[in-house]
Amino acid sequence: MNVEHFILAALLLPLFGALGIVLAGKLPNLREGITLVTATALFACVAQLLDPVLAGVRPELILLEPLPGLPIAFRVEPLGMLFALIASGLWIVNSVYSIGYMRGNNEKNQTRFYVFFALAIAAALAIAFAANLLTLFLFYEVLTLITYPLVTHAGTDKAKAGGRTYLAILMGTSILFLLPAVIYVWHLTGSTDFRPGGILPEGMSSSAVALLLALFMFGIGKAALMPFHRWLPAAMVAPTPVSALLHAVAVVKAGVFAVVKIIVYVFGLEQLAGATDWLIGIAAFTIVAASVVALSADNLKRRLAYSTVSQLSYVILAAAILAPLSVMAAALHIAAHAFGKITLFFAAGSIYTAAHKTEISQLDGIGRRMPWTMTAFGIGALSMIGLPPAAGFVSKWYLVSGAMQQAQWFALAVILLSTLLNAAYFLPILWRAFFRPLSADALAHPHGEAPWPMVLALSLTAAGTLALFFFPDVPLALARQLVETP
Repeated sequence: MNVEHFILAALLLPLFGALGIVLAGKLPNLREGITLVTATALFACVAQLLDPVLAGVRPELILLEPLPGLPIAFRVEPLGMLFALIASGLWIVNSVYSIGYMRGNNEKNQTRFYVFFALAIAAALAIAFAANLLTLFLFYEVLTLITYPLVTHAGTDKAKAGGRTYLAILMGTSILFLLPAVIYVWHLTGSTDFRPGGILPEGMSSSAVALLLALFMFGIGKAALMPFHRWLPAAMVAPTPVSALLHAVAVVKAGVFAVVKIIVYVFGLEQLAGATDWLIGIAAFTIVAASVVALSADNLKRRLAYSTVSQLSYVILAAAILAPLSVMAAALHIAAHAFGKITLFFAAGSIYTAAHKTEISQLDGIGRRMPWTMTAFGIGALSMIGLPPAAGFVSKWYLVSGAMQQAQWFALAVILLSTLLNAAYFLPILWRAFFRPLSADALAHPHGEAPWPMVLALSLTAAGTLALFFFPDVPLALARQLVETP
């Protein structure tokens, strides 16, 4: 099997899995078995591309060419390889978790949930492997449309309202800003291909570069840069496995992945020199403002949502600093945030399933009833704060190093302040869980851990968060290739 065939197989496997899920819809065990087998096969397929990419090979596949010079094409480069590994690997764990969650909460329309989840993973893989802006834009839009039924899964008025906000902001920003940016690049260069060092013509005015950069950054609404961030907390009406998909596996990762890919492969770091100061300022504001909102949120999923808004702008800040070390940090934080944040959302869903608690003020003493869940939550929180031995420390180390390399003292101050804010909104949760006495309600209604598939899944992602600290070789190698590719 040629290496290019693995690209096609990775794109098709989730589609065939979705068809199998539909056909097995009335047989839950078979349906969920198909989900797990498909997810595992997809990860194995994606993993086959890793060694060639690390060896410098860049497999390509042209699917079709609807217009001359504008192909729907795929090319596996280091950043896309990292994103594909994250999306396909976490789909396995999320599927295990979903079995426990969907059954434990007697959710309706479970077959529809698994089908659209598989389709969302297919779109995420297409984004990861996109060889040009046209392909990226096409599947970026597909991902938005496919995840809409997942956001509105509950079917309530609140879910529908959240879905409308989700769709309006993501579709609105991409049509108003991202599409014109893609067309402008085509007008300037006659190409939409991603190339190391960028594709923009030399001699572009600084104002033209700044305008194009602004169109891309605000057009990629999935990166949740303020003021286009409200879709993310609005989408928290979705079931927890969907929240995990939105925050860790596919949607926001597609956003920050696109930001980094465009900065590196469309603009090029040298072309942007001196043109990103405004972006550093907006990313810094987003980091701090979202952290302040998270600090005051009592609803656990809302606090985690605003934490995500803040953490995504770490990636944007790192890319905007333009130092090789900071760009490596951007890639590494995509991986670190994926494992840490999915662990936190898994824990929130476990708490809801086992104890029916949604507010932080209700969590007194819950760590003694749910030690596995809250220990995993603690590991995820450490990663978000950026403390060892969790993966977030590695990406933050490179971010700080890159900021120092470029003498970006303002960015360093923001990183320090946001670290303190992260600690301020995560550590009190752990204090409540482990050191406050059990609430009267908890004493009156005793409970244990959530169903075992949920506990297994969150334990695996917590272990992954630690493993990325102790064994960061693969993400580091891919991140290094991202900045060293000639």
